[in-house]
Amino acid sequence: MRQFKLGTVLFLLGISSVAHGLCPPLGQFQSTEEGGWESTRQSLIDIFDQCLLSSEYFSLLGAAQLKTGQLADAMESLERALLLDPDNGAALIDYSEALLEDGQLFAAIEVTQLLLARPDIPPGLGRQIENRQREWDALTRQTDWQLDLSGGYDSNLNGAPDTETIALTLSGEPIFLVLNDNYQAVEGPFLNARVAARHSRLSPEHQDILFGQVRGRFSEDSSSDVTQFAGRFTRRGSPLSRADQLSAGLNHLVFHGNSLFTGADFSYQGNLTSLGKCVTSASAALQQQRWHQQRRLDGLEVRAGAEATCRLGSAARQEFTVGAGVLHNLALNDNRLGGNREGWQASARWRAASAQRALSAQINFARILDNRGFSPLLGNNSRRSVHRGSLLIQYREKLEYFPQDVEFIANFYHQNQESNIELFDTIDTSVEVGLSWHF
Repeated sequence: MRQFKLGTVLFLLGISSVAHGLCPPLGQFQSTEEGGWESTRQSLIDIFDQCLLSSEYFSLLGAAQLKTGQLADAMESLERALLLDPDNGAALIDYSEALLEDGQLFAAIEVTQLLLARPDIPPGLGRQIENRQREWDALTRQTDWQLDLSGGYDSNLNGAPDTETIALTLSGEPIFLVLNDNYQAVEGPFLNARVAARHSRLSPEHQDILFGQVRGRFSEDSSSDVTQFAGRFTRRGSPLSRADQLSAGLNHLVFHGNSLFTGADFSYQGNLTSLGKCVTSASAALQQQRWHQQRRLDGLEVRAGAEATCRLGSAARQEFTVGAGVLHNLALNDNRLGGNREGWQASARWRAASAQRALSAQINFARILDNRGFSPLLGNNSRRSVHRGSLLIQYREKLEYFPQDVEFIANFYHQNQESNIELFDTIDTSVEVGLSWHF
C-alpha cells in the first residue's frame, strides 16, 4: 500500500499551521522517519491539554498513533481533527488508511473519493491518491484458481454392496443368488484431479461469489471412473441481515463416460442468535434430482435444518459445529421403487487451524425410510430403511519452499451403510495424499 509523508501532505494541501490558544508550533514534532513516530506520539501527548482546539494537532497525533499500531486511538484522534476542520486534507488521507486497516473498505474508498473531488489537490498528490484508489477498488473484485492433485487407495471404488449373495423372495420363499463379479466391490489405487475457480465481488450491502469446478477420479477399474462438473452462485448479505446467504447451484456427474445424475438446487441460510463465541443458524434447501439412465428415480428433495458453531480457546483458532435436519424426497414418477422418502441427518465438525496448518474431522449420520414397499422380490416387499454413517479426517499444511501457494493435503474417509435390504449394505474406506496449488 502506498504511504504518504505527512509533512509533504500538510504543505501541498495548504493546511494552516496557526496554533490555537496555547498550542505550540507543531512543525518541530513532525517525523518522516519510521522509527521516530513513537517519540512524536509521546511528545504530542505531553501537550494534549494545550491543543484541544487544534485540528492540525489531532491530525498529527492520529498519524503517529496509526504508524505505531494504535488503530482505535488513531481513528478517534483523526475523527476529532475532522470535526474541528472538515477540510483537513492530511487527516482525511490518514483516516482513509485507518478505515481500511479497520476492515471498512467501502468507507475508506468513500473518503478517498472525497479527496479526489477537492479542487486544491496538486497533480502529483492527486495521481498518488488515484493509484491508491485503484488498488482499493481492486480489493472489491478477486478471482482465485485452485488445482488439486492427489492419489490414494480405496476399498470400494465402484460403491458395490458389501455382500457376495443376495436373497430374492419368490412366492414367499427366499432364493439366494451369487452376485456377478461386476457387482462386487473393487479395490485399488486411484488418482483425483480437480480444477476450481472462484470469483467474488464486494459491495457495501452484499458479497457475490461465483464458483465452478471440474474434478475426476480415475483408476485401473475404468468402469468406476467419475467426473463431476459443478457451478454455484452465492450472495452473502440481504436487506434483512448481512449474515443471510442465498445460493443456487448445478451439479452434473458422469460415470464411466455416461451421464449419470444432474442436480439443480436452491438454498438459504440465516443466523438465528449469537451468544458469546457461539452462533446458531437455520437453513433450507430445495433440489431437483434427475437420473439420466433411470428416469423413474427422479425426485424433488426438500431439506431443513439448524446448526450451532462455537469458537474454542482464547485465540479462537478452533471451531466446533453441530447440526441436524430433516428431509423429504418426493418421487416425480409414480413407479419409483419405494415411492417417497423421509429421513433425518446429523453432523458434527471440529477444526483447528494455525497460519501454516489445519486439522479437521467431520462425522455424519443419516437415516432414510421409504414410504412404501421397495420391491416384491426383496425382503417380502418391506419398506427400505437405510442407516449411513461416515467419518472424514483432513490435514492441510502450507509448504513454504514452493514458489507458489502450495499446500500438502492428506485425507482419511470411512463410510458404513446398513439396510434391511442387504443389496444396499456398503462399506467404503479410502486414504489419499496430494498437493493443492492456489493462484
